[in-house]
Amino acid sequence: MDELSRVFCVHAQHGSRLGGVHLELTGDNVTECTGGSAGLGIADLATNYQSVCDPRLNYTQSLDLAFAIADLFETHGPQ
Repeated sequence: MDELSRVFCVHAQHGSRLGGVHLELTGDNVTECTGGSAGLGIADLATNYQSVCDPRLNYTQSLDLAFAIADLFETHGPQ
């Protein structure tokens, strides 16, 4: 989330626009990424880490991030 926030700020400062965001996510109740409103931390990763490739956001983290991106668009405009 910090990285996305910084990207929106940089684009706003330079009058450019973000072309898109790629995220790995799933509707499953995985614990492959930390953070989000559920407060997942490093110790939680062992709970249900299923990916053999890229770690995915779970459904709660995905919604948290979608709302956060909407807030960034509201703050910085669609560029």
